[in-house]
Amino acid sequence: MIGIIGGYGDVGLEAARAFLKLGKSNLKIGGRNPQAVSSEIRSEFSTAEWAAVDIHNVQSLASFCQDCNLIVNCAGPSSRFSARVAQLCLEKGCHCVDAGTDDKLATLQEQSGETVVIHAAGAIPGLSGLLPRWLGASFDKVDSLISYTGMLDEFTAAAAEDYLAGVIKANKPLAAWQDGECMIGVLRKQKAELPFFPHEVTLYPYFDKETEFVAKSLGLHDGKWYLANEGSRVAALLEEISIQFWTNPKAAVERICQASKLDAAGREKYLRFIMQLDGFIHGSKATRTLVLQAEKPSAVIGSAAAAAGVAVLAGNVPAGVRPLSEIAALNIVIDKLQELGCQSMFKVVDLSIEQLLQPMEGEL
Repeated sequence: MIGIIGGYGDVGLEAARAFLKLGKSNLKIGGRNPQAVSSEIRSEFSTAEWAAVDIHNVQSLASFCQDCNLIVNCAGPSSRFSARVAQLCLEKGCHCVDAGTDDKLATLQEQSGETVVIHAAGAIPGLSGLLPRWLGASFDKVDSLISYTGMLDEFTAAAAEDYLAGVIKANKPLAAWQDGECMIGVLRKQKAELPFFPHEVTLYPYFDKETEFVAKSLGLHDGKWYLANEGSRVAALLEEISIQFWTNPKAAVERICQASKLDAAGREKYLRFIMQLDGFIHGSKATRTLVLQAEKPSAVIGSAAAAAGVAVLAGNVPAGVRPLSEIAALNIVIDKLQELGCQSMFKVVDLSIEQLLQPMEGEL
C-alpha cells in the first residue's frame, strides 16, 4: 500500500491522482481530518482508504505507516518534519519519498539498510536538478549551463517557510560555478525578459547543494542558476525579510504569503524551467535548451513525487537516503513525468535561450 501524508492538500491530491494514472490504486490518503474531505474528491479515489494522521505526533505517524510499503510525504514544512517521517520509515523498513527536504536527512544515511528514502522530490529542489542531468546525458561533454526557474503561485504557510528556508538559509549568496568551482558574490540581481515567461521577471542568483551536485556531475566549467520572480512584491520583500526570518520566522512567513497572494492576484499561475547547456555532441559544438512549462505547479510537484515513488517500487532505485536530483534512474522518472502530462510543454531544441527570445521580440 502507498500512504500519502498531507494527502488532502493541493500537492498530496495531485500525487494521489498521479499514482492512479500510473496504475497504483492501493492508496491510503492521510490528513488530520478525513471527515472534511468532500464527496467529490472521495469519488475520484473509490478504492482509497482515508485515514487520520498528524505529522506532529510520532505515534500517529507510526500507526499510519503500519501497513504501507511506501510513504509519500507531502505535508510540511518539510524543513521541520521530513527527517521525522524518514526516520520512522527507516525504522519500519518502509520506503519513503518526500516532496520536500531537511538538512537532518543526511545524518540518516547509515541507518538506511535496505530501505530507499528519496527527498527533495518536487519541483524546486527536485526536477530543477534532475532535468539538467537528463539533458546533459545527450552530450558527449558539457561545458556550461544556465538555468532559469520561475513559479507564480500563492504560498501556503508551509510552502512559504520551505521557500524562505531554501532562499535564505541554503542559498550561497550571489554565487555561480566558475572555472570548475563555486564562486560567491559574482552575480547580481537583475531584471530580464525570458522566452515563455509572460512578463518581465526579476532574476535572483541561486546556488545550493543541489546545483553544486549538478555542476560536479556534469563536469561543468561554468554554471549560472537563477530564480525568476514575476511579481514585484515577493521580489521586493526577499532582501528585507532575510533577517526577520532568522529572528521571527512566523511573521516572515505571514508577510511572504501575503505578498505572493498580491503578486498572483488576477494572473495565471505557472511553473517554468528553461535550461541551456553548451558543450559537444559527436565531436561538434552544440547548444540545447530544455523548456518545461506547466500551468499548475502543484500538479508538477505531485507528479514528480509519484514518478519517483513508482521508480522506487519497481526496484529502480538502490537503498539509501538521497535527493531526487542524485538518482541514477533519470529516464524512468522523466518518462513517467511525461506520461502523466502535468506539463503543457516539454521540449528540447537546438537553440540558445537568446535565440528563443528573438522571435518573441520580433512579434512585439
